[in-house]
Amino acid sequence: MTAAPAAPAAPAAPAAPAADPAVVRAAPPTADAPTSADHLIAASPLPRAEARRLLEQASGRRREWLLAHGDEPLDRPVSEHFLALEASRIKGAPLAYLCGEREFYGLTLEVDQAVLIPRPETELLVNAACERAPPGATVLDLGTGSGAIAIAIAVTRADLQVVATDRSGEALAVAARNAARHGLAPNRLGFRTGSWWQAIAPAERFALVVSNPPYIADTDPHLAEGDLRFEPRHALASGSDGLDALREIAAGAPAHLAAGGWLVVEHGWDQGAAVRSLFLGAGLEDVHTQHDLAGHERLTFGRAQ
Repeated sequence: MTAAPAAPAAPAAPAAPAADPAVVRAAPPTADAPTSADHLIAASPLPRAEARRLLEQASGRRREWLLAHGDEPLDRPVSEHFLALEASRIKGAPLAYLCGEREFYGLTLEVDQAVLIPRPETELLVNAACERAPPGATVLDLGTGSGAIAIAIAVTRADLQVVATDRSGEALAVAARNAARHGLAPNRLGFRTGSWWQAIAPAERFALVVSNPPYIADTDPHLAEGDLRFEPRHALASGSDGLDALREIAAGAPAHLAAGGWLVVEHGWDQGAAVRSLFLGAGLEDVHTQHDLAGHERLTFGRAQ
């Protein structure tokens, strides 16, 4: 599954305001005092954009409708649903989970607590894959999670076939729904259950393998902060140094890369040297690392002989 960056790598989704018992909303709705969209948003302790997004979710109405009808009374179930979402957000629940979706690479994707929330910096991995994949190639995405990387590649490069794996059946169910949402048939994007190379037959070879595996150390304190508190731990942490999954991926790559095929992985801001060492130790060539827009080492590349 895709993994969140360890700080101070590119930031995860903005954290919700810390829960504060002193924070109270003005005039909560009651049975004899219906409230409007404008009132709920104005009274919310959340940032206005977040409150409006949660009200869209609670009401099933688009932003434009809420703006046009902002002074009209809302049905009580809508108000109650909004207040429940608001309370969860104040406690830190990620906005993406509360709304059930996140945009990635211009695509709206379903997300829930079975999958990691896609991060903007991971779009660099999609760019790299689309640039390096030969015409008509088959690409492998190891640990697909929500399917974000695999789907973005398949949508961007219609000539490619993509295989995506994950050990979690729940994550693959989310990924399959996302693939269907974007019109990707199984012959364009196929899903398999298995941990890393376990889902791949011994004789299978790929022109390109990509992965955004878990790469945070098990004891990293950031796992207890922000959105990371709510995301699946196995998609975030990977051993005492955060490199266990990357070790397994690097070690198995030569057996599953076609001649001249590339392995490209995302990793933590301070792991570039370690990942290059893993790639070289596995016998990969042309090993190098690409920086993200913040100047951190983010992607490492290696080519099979």
